[in-house]
Amino acid sequence: MITEKIINWKQPSDWIKIETLDTHTAGEPLRIIIGGFPNLKGETVLEKRSYLKENHDDLRSLIMSEPRGHRDMYGALLVSPDNEDSDLGVIFMHNDGYSTGCGHAIIAIAKVIFGIEMSKSKFFKPYINIDVPSGRVRADAILEKNNLMGVRFKNVPSFVYKIDGELNINGLGRIKYDIAYGGAYYAIVNSEDVGLKCEPMYQRELISIGMKIKNTIQSTIDLICPIDNKNFNLYGTIFTGPPEYQSNHSRNVCVFADGQIDRSPTGTGVSARAAILYERGKITLNEELIIESIIGSTFKVSISEANEEGSRNTVIPNVSGEAFITSRNSYILDPKDPYKNGFLI
Repeated sequence: MITEKIINWKQPSDWIKIETLDTHTAGEPLRIIIGGFPNLKGETVLEKRSYLKENHDDLRSLIMSEPRGHRDMYGALLVSPDNEDSDLGVIFMHNDGYSTGCGHAIIAIAKVIFGIEMSKSKFFKPYINIDVPSGRVRADAILEKNNLMGVRFKNVPSFVYKIDGELNINGLGRIKYDIAYGGAYYAIVNSEDVGLKCEPMYQRELISIGMKIKNTIQSTIDLICPIDNKNFNLYGTIFTGPPEYQSNHSRNVCVFADGQIDRSPTGTGVSARAAILYERGKITLNEELIIESIIGSTFKVSISEANEEGSRNTVIPNVSGEAFITSRNSYILDPKDPYKNGFLI
C-alpha cells in the first residue's frame, strides 16, 4: 500500500540528518542537538564555538531557520567541557548566530539530564556543572518528595555597566536606560518611557523599538567582554513593566539577536536586572523576586553573593524555572533543496 511505502521511507545515504530533543522553558523553545553535527576542533567551548561558526554555520542556520525552525527558535549543542570537574559544555545558538550565556537553555538541559538520572536511580547526583562561553554555571535539581519540580542555576558573576544613562534615539527622543551583564549585556528600559506595555499585543512595536535602542547604544558605547577583555556586543534590550499579579515583582520582555522576542523572562536577563536592583539598594542578599515574561510565565531570581573583582562590583544571581520536553525529531536535508541553508521572514 502507498501508506506503508511512506511509513517505511528511509533517507538516502548522502542526505544530512540532524537529531534533536525539543523542549521549552517557561514557553521559550530550546532545540537540543543530539546527533548529526560534526566533531568540533578546539580545547575549550569558546574554541569549539569559533570552529563551528567558521566551518559549519550552515548547520546552525539549517536547524534554526525556516522551514525546519523559525525566527524565534533557539538551540543548544552539547560538547565536552573545559574543566575536569564539569559535566558538559554547551554552545548556544539563535537566528543571528551564537550567545555567550542562556539561562532558559541551562534550565531545560539540566531538567532533561536530571529526569534521565532519576529514572535510573533515586540516588542520583542532584547538580551538574556546565561550561558555557560566559564561564561555568551550576544547575541544581529542585526536588519535592523525590519529584523533580524544576531547576535552579547559579550564574556567572554579573555586574552593572552603566546606571541612569540617557541617549537621543531617532524617532523616540531622549530615553533613559541601564546596562548590565548577566552572562550577556542588556540595555534595560522602562516600557512606559517609550509608550509601550509588556504585553503580546505590542510585540511588533517592542521588537522594532528594542532593536533601534540596541543598535543605537551598540554604535555609541564600547562594551568589553569580561572573559577575554575584547570588544563585545550588546545582546538585547529588556523592557520592564508592572506585573500582571501583584505578588510578582515585575515583567520582562527581552528583544535580542536579530529581533527575536523571548517567551521566557530570560535567565541571563533577570540576572542582569538583579545586579541593577542590588546596586540601587532595591533588593537584599537572598531576597527572591518573581519576574514575569511577555506570556506571563515566571522565573525566580535572587542574589546569593556580592563581591569585588578588581575595580568592579559583582553579584552571583541564582535563577530558577521549569522546563518540559515537547518532542524528539529528526531533520533531514536533500542536497538538491534550494533552501538548504534555511531562511527567515
